[in-house]
Amino acid sequence: VAADAEICAMLADVLEAAGIPRGDYLIRLNNRKVLNGVMEVAGVLDPTDPEKFIHERGVVLRAIDKLDRLGTEGVRALLGSGRKDESGDFTEGAGLELEQTEVVMGFMDAMRPDGAATCAGLMELVQGSEIGTQGVQELETIAELLAAQGYGPDRIVIDPSVVRGLGYYTGPVFEAELTFEIFDEKGRKRQFGSVAGGGRYDDLVKRFTGQEVPGTGISIGVDRLLAALRAKGQVSNQSKGPVVVTVMDRDRMADYQKMVSELRAAGIRAEVYLGNPKNFGNQLKYADKRESPVAVIEGTDEKARGVVQIKDLALGARLAAEMTTNEEWKAQPAQMEINRTDLVAEVKKMIARAER
Repeated sequence: VAADAEICAMLADVLEAAGIPRGDYLIRLNNRKVLNGVMEVAGVLDPTDPEKFIHERGVVLRAIDKLDRLGTEGVRALLGSGRKDESGDFTEGAGLELEQTEVVMGFMDAMRPDGAATCAGLMELVQGSEIGTQGVQELETIAELLAAQGYGPDRIVIDPSVVRGLGYYTGPVFEAELTFEIFDEKGRKRQFGSVAGGGRYDDLVKRFTGQEVPGTGISIGVDRLLAALRAKGQVSNQSKGPVVVTVMDRDRMADYQKMVSELRAAGIRAEVYLGNPKNFGNQLKYADKRESPVAVIEGTDEKARGVVQIKDLALGARLAAEMTTNEEWKAQPAQMEINRTDLVAEVKKMIARAER
């Protein structure tokens, strides 16, 4: 489980490096083995027959996963006969008896102020289950490893309510939640909630290849994280798109890709136009849509002369709005010819000019 601890630590570091300060996020950690132990104690998991009660376990998992949205009473209803929502729609429950339901509810209520107390409560809850005991011991080990590295409960906590909906997880599972509030367009307080999640999936590769390959990992919801960073003022809403290298000759794609590589190596976002290159106007429309600051143009003639054309799209748009004659258009300085060897330097100058 050292790898799982490292994933959690790395995720904390990534969020802080991206601009989410400590105190504005929380990584919540659990173990599917503990949940399996709870299921065993509750009588909906038979270690000798994993397929038995599979429907009931699926309903239980989905119910626990809805705790934040439905609250304890909503989850309790789904563990039992079912729940009717405000619209009148009825969702069938797991059909657990009251005693079974209380075991699962006790599991969700097992979180304590510190990880050691939480693990102690979980260990008591899964008494008699080998898989459950193993899961709690793994959580204890992860907590020790994280504490030794300085990752305390202000960043990473053990939270039994984290189950992750996918069935292929086999051990530790984790989610990163943003805890700060924002105001929506109607002035209401909102939270972003989860921006990352993952866990251990030791049997996933085996399903496809027959080989036992252990694995653990996490994925980040980039769109949601980006929205959060914008809300925190860490990312400008006015940030420009990539430089677009246009394609004048499809057979010379390697040349265009080389330009992109040079620009990227200099820290400039860049991409080659990958659509149909026949209509050059569409390429420039694409660059405008991408909010590109600069378009790079190299046709056969420019290639032969060792030059390229670079077009300042932001300046061009401003000038076009001010021009009234064709002569003014031809004289506008938004496009210029440069030596091919000066591409990176001149693009940098053009971007810097647009940002002033």
